Parts: sequence; structure tokens; C-alpha cells
Amino acid sequence: MIKKNYLLAPGPTPVPSRVLLKGADDTIHHRTPQFIEIAKKAFEGLKYLFQTQNEVFILASSGTGAMEAAVANLLNPGDKAIVVVAGKFGERWKEICSNFNVNVIEIPVEWGDYIEPEELKNILIEHKDAKAVFTTHSETSTGTVMNLKEIAAVVKDTEAVLVTDAVSSLLAQELRTDEWGVDVVISGSQKGVMLPPGLAFITLSEKAWKLVETSNSPKYYFNLKAYKKSYPDFPYTPAVNLIYQLAEATEMIKEEGIENVWERHRILAEAVRNGINALGLELLSKKPGNVCTAVKVPEGVDGGKFTKLLRDKYGVTLAGGQGHLKGKIFRIAHLGYMSKFDMIVALSAVEMGLNELGYKVSLGKGVMAAEEVFLKEGV
Repeated sequence: MIKKNYLLAPGPTPVPSRVLLKGADDTIHHRTPQFIEIAKKAFEGLKYLFQTQNEVFILASSGTGAMEAAVANLLNPGDKAIVVVAGKFGERWKEICSNFNVNVIEIPVEWGDYIEPEELKNILIEHKDAKAVFTTHSETSTGTVMNLKEIAAVVKDTEAVLVTDAVSSLLAQELRTDEWGVDVVISGSQKGVMLPPGLAFITLSEKAWKLVETSNSPKYYFNLKAYKKSYPDFPYTPAVNLIYQLAEATEMIKEEGIENVWERHRILAEAVRNGINALGLELLSKKPGNVCTAVKVPEGVDGGKFTKLLRDKYGVTLAGGQGHLKGKIFRIAHLGYMSKFDMIVALSAVEMGLNELGYKVSLGKGVMAAEEVFLKEGV
């Protein structure tokens, strides 16, 4: 039987044909007026995605490169930084800071839980000399979204800058960089932006640039002063064809409208969770977001075997758990170039896969519950 593959993990995510085809355009030299015009379109599109008037810089790296750039450009060895660690990607902030000899004040949060802004406020009062607060908008490892708007309100009136990892949350969650006062936002191409992996993005407020001016941490390729000086050109060779694709993807998003994109992700997430609840399965997150839904693997089911079955036999790629959650959860993405029927595919695969592994659920029950949400929402 023919097997069609469905990519339903939270990154990389599916890429629209319209964007894929742009990548097949002839590669031109990056130091030409023709390429700079394309780059300008991509840069302006990113400002719309980030909801900012500040420059958004493009790095040829994964999102982790932009995370490293944030630490290297903002801080000095010995500086104090508050790091919220609520999952795998909060841990990454901590690890990067430690590698740059930053004094980390960790706020440990149980995986699947989230930090209350009041707790952060108290820690900022205790550590008035902290230069930065590192957060994760959507902790993809647990499917949890943080109260970024409220967190920004707490940090705004302090000397610290707020840095957030929006690699997965950009476009899936409402994010208004300038209006909320988020100082540094980083993201990547392979999630909500609907591109192949390979690009990272970072934007900084005026408050953050003041720290950049005093940072002496080692950096060369990720020196943001060089990117600012070159803008809207690049200090080093950019990923030319990915920039073509980025310009096209941002145009698609503008056509849909960012509020509509946020709403689409909300509806997809609600439908999936409605389906999971109907099957009697348990969610991991106490505050699930619109990027992905993390589901606890039922008792008696091998989580690794389950995701492997769905991928290799059914052609449906979901994500498993990370760290200590490996084999204990699976994650269904509703991120980027996805629609309601992608969610139907995911839920039907979950139903069939669980039954095949001996955990009996009613076939079609989860799908029906999701369909009810779509019909209610009129999509």
C-alpha cells in the first residue's frame, strides 16, 4: 500500500509548495542590488512577524545560534542572569549562560508547569543586580506556554532586560514585542515561519543595545554589532535561497493576517486537546499552548514503540518526550503550515496506534470531538 508521510512534530514543520519552489530559484550573488531588494522584503516581513519596529537580524544557524548570540552580546563573564528553567529549552538557556561564565540564578519550574509573574518579581527584588532574565515563551518539550506579557510587565521597570526564546511560539502564540516591552526575542525558521531549518532571527530593544555596547564576551560570527552595521545587508555570506523562501513565507503570512494566524493555531490546539480528552488520555501541561499538545503515554504502552509505529507504519511523525520525559509523553504539533485535516490525521493515527499496541480506545471518538470544535468555530 502507498504510504503518504505526515510531518506533525513541532519542528521541522511542513513547508508550503509555494515556499519550497522559491528555494529552487537561481542562486544569485549576495553582494548585488537584486539580492538586497529581496533581503529588504524579508527583513520588513520579519518586523511584521515579530510585531516590532526594531531591526530583526537573520543568522545562518538554527535557533540555538540566536540564543548563543543573545548571551554573548548582552553579558560579560561574571554578570548575573536569572534563568527560568521549565523544560529542555530553559535548560539550554542555562547551559549557554554557564558556557559564557555568567552567574546563573536558576528558577526551577516543574516540567509542564509555568512561572507566575509574582514569583519572578520577588526574585528580581532579591537580585537587583541581575542584568538579564532569560525565559522561554513556549516550552516545546512540555507543550506549555508562559505568561510572557505579564512577565514583561514585571521586568520592564527593572534594570534587567527580558530575553525570550520564541523559536516555536512565533506565530503560534500572540506575541507583541514592542507593545509588551520584550527586550530581546529570538526565533528560528523551521517552526511557525514555515521554512526548512537553517535560519535564526533576533531583535533587540534600545535597552538591550545598551548592554551590547558594554559586553566583552568572546564572539565573532555572532557579533550583532556587525549585523547592525551591515543592515539591510549581511556581514558574512547569508543563506541566499533560504532568504528567498523567507521573503515568500512572510508574504503568505501577511496575506492571511497575523491575528488570523494566531487564531488558527488556537483553534487547531483546542481541537486536538478536545480529541485527546475524549479518548480519556491525560495532558502533561498545566497551561497548554498553541504550539503542540503533550500527552502522557497510557500505562502499559511503550512510548518509544508507539511513536516509531506511527512514523514507520502509518507515516505519521509525532514527537516523543525529551530528557526525563523520553518514552513518557508524545507531542502532537499544530504549528506552521497545518490545517484542521492534519489534526484529524494525527488523532486517527493515535487511535489506531494505541489499539494496535493493546491499549483500547474507541475508534473515531477523538476525531469526532475535534470535528465538533471545527464545526463550532466555523472553519
